[in-house]
Amino acid sequence: MLRILLTGLALAMPLAAQAQDDYLPRLFDVTVVETWDKLNVREAPHGQAKIVGTLASTAKGIELIERDATGKWGRVNIGESSGWVALRFLKPQASAWKSAELPLTLQCYGTEPFWSVKTVQKGMVFSEPGQPERQLSLRKVMDNGIPGDPSRGLVAGDDKGRLTAFMRPEQCSDGMSDRNFALAISVILDGQDQPSRMLNGCCSIAP
Repeated sequence: MLRILLTGLALAMPLAAQAQDDYLPRLFDVTVVETWDKLNVREAPHGQAKIVGTLASTAKGIELIERDATGKWGRVNIGESSGWVALRFLKPQASAWKSAELPLTLQCYGTEPFWSVKTVQKGMVFSEPGQPERQLSLRKVMDNGIPGDPSRGLVAGDDKGRLTAFMRPEQCSDGMSDRNFALAISVILDGQDQPSRMLNGCCSIAP
């Protein structure tokens, strides 16, 4: 019985590790494409679909935002649209999602109204039209304890008030282009000199 239990645990460990690697978004590099060739980005996840763009054989930091049902194709953004590439030509980078941290390449956007927030070396920067950028100190980042899961709660602020946000893995659209995102975010802004308000948007970790 002990031998059966140990065998079962040994078989389960690779599956658990694989599950951790399945969280999106994640960054990939193009691989096994000849230097003179390019990787086709297609309209649908199959080899006969219309080509809507290409990636250079040396392209790095390609953000994967979705996998098809077969697990053989992945959706990526290219320009103002998105398309599908064969995953056998992509090599994963190390996960950008460290425990209770935010990737330095994280950028989030929203429309109606327009706004953005991004991570920088010393915290975060919040922007909206007609207003000066706000340099926010990152006070707290929380995860759910699951390795690789990008879900994050965060609190940042400056002398004008506080930004509280919850970011979660979810297919998301910016409402202005044909690009897709694998992260959705809800932001609450409050402070003594401004009314409390909630903003919603999408996030990317593409460099």
